[in-house]
Amino acid sequence: QVDREKGVFAIKPSGVPYEELKVEDIVIVDFDAKVVEGKMRPSSDTKTHAFLYKHWENIGGICHTHSTYAVAWAQALKDIPNFGTTHADHLTADIPCAPPMADHLIEGDYEYNTGQQILDCFADKNLSPAEVEMILVGSHGPFAWGKNASKAVYNSKVLEEVAKMAYLTLQINPNAGRLKDALVKKHYERKHGKDAYYGQGC
Repeated sequence: QVDREKGVFAIKPSGVPYEELKVEDIVIVDFDAKVVEGKMRPSSDTKTHAFLYKHWENIGGICHTHSTYAVAWAQALKDIPNFGTTHADHLTADIPCAPPMADHLIEGDYEYNTGQQILDCFADKNLSPAEVEMILVGSHGPFAWGKNASKAVYNSKVLEEVAKMAYLTLQINPNAGRLKDALVKKHYERKHGKDAYYGQGC
């Protein structure tokens, strides 16, 4: 979770299992990945989070996992195609997979460069982080974000489920086609468009 006014965000400490995690273990760091508060070493991916918070000013939470199906797609170096309405309920685009990092970047500031890798992928594919709130980092795994930490976790769960559905779709029919444009538009816009009518908030 990020506090934009103070220019800091909270992140879990490195290597501490979630079942053992206490509130006082959470580390507060700034957008340069410097520890502001906390006694423990922050996550090894802190520089990636800091990079994204610094460059994408509208995100308020980031979730990075190694969930099975999302990682499988990342290891296969494949975007996740938009096969169905569950995918289209959340985004119109395929879920992008950033290409693997060059050796000299891996050997350099790896976690910082992972942030740049994500940013470059979005620029190359002309994607908006406000519309596509998730990515696969090639050979690594998924990152998801949102307006706050809860939405980031939700998007991470969506990514894993959509990855699983896409995998199973291709097992049943290796030649499955993408969802047709009319259904993509209908399912996305009924939840996110200016005339959205899904749910109780309309």
